[in-house]
Amino acid sequence: MANPTHRFADKVVVVTGAGGGIGTAISQRFASEGAQVIVTDSHLENANATVALIHADGDRAVAIGADISQGDECRTLIDTVMADFGRIDVLVNNAGINRRGPLLELSEDDWHTTMAVNVDSMFYLCRAAIPHMMTQGGGAIVNTASQWGLHPAPGHIAYNVSKAAVAAFTQNLARDYAPHNIRVNAVCPGEIGTPMLQKAAERKGLTFADFDKMVPFGRIGKPSEVAALVAFLASDEAAFMCGSLVEITGAQPVA
Repeated sequence: MANPTHRFADKVVVVTGAGGGIGTAISQRFASEGAQVIVTDSHLENANATVALIHADGDRAVAIGADISQGDECRTLIDTVMADFGRIDVLVNNAGINRRGPLLELSEDDWHTTMAVNVDSMFYLCRAAIPHMMTQGGGAIVNTASQWGLHPAPGHIAYNVSKAAVAAFTQNLARDYAPHNIRVNAVCPGEIGTPMLQKAAERKGLTFADFDKMVPFGRIGKPSEVAALVAFLASDEAAFMCGSLVEITGAQPVA
């Protein structure tokens, strides 16, 4: 996955939820641009699979298994990165789950687990990483929100609310830490061709081709396209972007 640009040469990048889909694409993109990527996932075997893809391209990555819904595991993850690599230049809070259903069909576990993975993890990881970024003179944080966090879709209240919280967290964090040269932004994808969307399609008896027809651009998005946007937001090319919520949807409205 050779890339002629090396915007992240010798930078240390941590990507969560990197064991598949968008997280794998993000990890590959940063590695192709010269970064040392720390690939983290709750399933270590999935993180290892992403690392194998990166190594096959001749790029650098290591895998760390971590349940980022747990504060102690988040702190251990950041401590390990600092001990092994000495800095954190970019943190990509990409991990997320989707427990579907309207309010009366959700269990308490659905609600609390969604918030723990999608929201609490950012709180834990940013609290652990930001002091190091401040010491080193700055850094970039990119969060994966969702189009549905800005424009709620029916029947997904836990996911929608959690992603709205990601958006609010992003803008609050940006306002507080911009004076420390820490830029915080979020991507807000629409329908992207991932295993999560594949499962949703199968549940509804649909295919990706059916989803393509719903998008004005004529197709759903690719994980690599989200990865390209994440890399741009983390790069010096986006040096004045801080607190931005960037939709990547192919102009698809929320139905």
